[in-house]
Amino acid sequence: MTNINGAGDLLLKSTHLQINDIVAELRDVRTTALINRQGHIRPPRLPSRKVLASIIEGLRTALFPNRLGPSDLAVEGVDHYVGHILNSTLRALLVQIQHELHFNAGTEKLDQKSYAQAVEITRAFAKQLPVIRRLLDNDVLAAYEGDPAARGIDEVLVCYPGVAAITWHRMAHELYQLGTPLIARMISEIAHSQTGIEIHPGAKIGESFFIDHGTGVVIGETTIIGNHVRLYQAVTLGAKSFQVDEDGSLVKGIDRHPIVEDDVVIYAGATILGRITIGKGSTIGGNVWLTRSVPPGSRITQARTHND
Repeated sequence: MTNINGAGDLLLKSTHLQINDIVAELRDVRTTALINRQGHIRPPRLPSRKVLASIIEGLRTALFPNRLGPSDLAVEGVDHYVGHILNSTLRALLVQIQHELHFNAGTEKLDQKSYAQAVEITRAFAKQLPVIRRLLDNDVLAAYEGDPAARGIDEVLVCYPGVAAITWHRMAHELYQLGTPLIARMISEIAHSQTGIEIHPGAKIGESFFIDHGTGVVIGETTIIGNHVRLYQAVTLGAKSFQVDEDGSLVKGIDRHPIVEDDVVIYAGATILGRITIGKGSTIGGNVWLTRSVPPGSRITQARTHND
């Protein structure tokens, strides 16, 4: 008769053997897949989603130290705190940019040219942080002025998912423009997972942008949004169709998403598809399905169209 401890020993040994077999099979699959895809067994390291989340959160506190920084931060210590945060986060960002450039190069080691490029991208991004802060000030103000439920600027900054999403997007978009699209996309997907708002880092968004409520909003890669635009939850600014080449593969990088001009309001559930233009000052009603351009001053509802 086998005692309980003996049965446990047999189970552990059996499991250990099974795991060894699985590990060996996974190694075979992994090795074959990497050789087929990249031509070498050990690819360069990808940027880390976890590290990027920490970097962007650190940059948010550097942009808004009095609201998002430590509660005991003294006024006279703000500049020192911001400098410390920027020093650590930008150094960490430099490493992640090196990983992306190294991965794209597909070489065994990061060469000096790529390292210098990573340094230049990091410096260029850092120089844009004051510009990003000014844009975000206008975004926060637009949210406060556009929502009667908002009791104050601070509430908007720390509570509204739309403000969080645009904060992450402003930084992701800058990195996208500077030549690190993978890092930018990872940052946008972190924001998506936290807010329910999906904004591709390639999308160009003007000043004083406000997403109210926000859950389910999708903004595609080649979308262009003007100034003083307001969206509500579940709005989609997407592509109508996808072009393919002679081999049947999707054509990348073409303009396929809407242009939304200044002072437009798009209400909940509206779906706007294709490279169409929503004219300045237009209002798009809830649950509208729109695949054609509309002139400035239009009011589009499910029932009828008005041109003011």
